[in-house]
Formats: sequence, C-alpha cells, structure tokens
Amino acid sequence: MGRKIVSGLLVSLDGVVDAPERWRFPYGDEETGAAPGLVDGEAEAVLPGRVTYEAFDAVWPYPNGLSGYVRRRFQRRPPTVAGASDTLGQAVRSGAAVVDGDVAAALRALKRGPGRNIDLSGSVTLTRSLLEAGLVDELRLLVHPIVVGSGQRLFPDGTGRVPLRLTRSATLSTGVVDLTYAC
Repeated sequence: MGRKIVSGLLVSLDGVVDAPERWRFPYGDEETGAAPGLVDGEAEAVLPGRVTYEAFDAVWPYPNGLSGYVRRRFQRRPPTVAGASDTLGQAVRSGAAVVDGDVAAALRALKRGPGRNIDLSGSVTLTRSLLEAGLVDELRLLVHPIVVGSGQRLFPDGTGRVPLRLTRSATLSTGVVDLTYAC
C-alpha cells in the first residue's frame, strides 16, 4: 500500500484553522502537544507548505522559538517543503528539500516509495489541495473549545463533499478533542 500522508491541524470549535498562535495557548499544554492528533508519531517525513515552513524556519533554532515536539520533528526529520519552489528557492535550514513542479505528482511518487508515513501539519492550503487530489489518507484534528469568530476555515463555503470516517477520538483534560478521520 505504501506510505500515508497524515495531515494534522489545530481547529477552533467554529472551524477556524487560521493563526492558531492567537487562540490556542489557553489549551496548549504537554498533553495537547503530545496528542496523536497533532503529529504522526510513525511519520518518517515532515511535509509543510511554504507558509508553515517559513514560520517554523524563522524560530526553530532558538531555544524558546518552537515547542519541544515541533523542534524534535525538525531535528529528526528534515522537512520536504511543498509548493514553494517559485518563492522559497532552496530551503537552507534544517536540511530541508523543496518539491518543484507538479506537487501532487511528486507526492504520489513519494507515497509509493519505501518508508513510513508523511506528516503534513499546519499547512491549510496544502492540506486542502491534497484532499482535493485524494492524497490525504488521514486527517487528524485537535478541536479546541473556543469560538474564534472569523478566519480561514479548513472547509470554506463552496467546498464539495469530503467523505470522512472517524477512526479515533479522545478528549484531553483541557477540553480539546483529538479526532482522527480516514479520508
């Protein structure tokens, strides 16, 4: 069957995935940071989109820049940045590589190759495009008990039908709900 692409996102109760650094911290503790919904512990490759990579890249080398789990991911697994070749050029930090050209075709080939899962975390635009292309195998959501009111949503108005099957759920002590869906 090959590798799976597993997308993990932080989501508000009203579906906002935009700028979680502005609303998630009342719920951000070690339990939430270690939740399976946020990161695929079995993943071998890390796949951020350009915007997510640039945000992580700006702070990851600094002691207080990124939380421990994100820092460990970047140190253990240099990322492959998708959809960035025209604006990012060569990713220089953390040994990152850039996917050029047809991102969907490149990721189809990567999925067929040997190895463990591919972790796609925090990249909303990339997650949407890979869902449309049928390339996301699991969608892991940490739904936070807060209504943000406005912002980018994972599934904006006009999104076509996206059939999902719940495969795991857990409620964390902060009230965050950890959900895993098969796509």
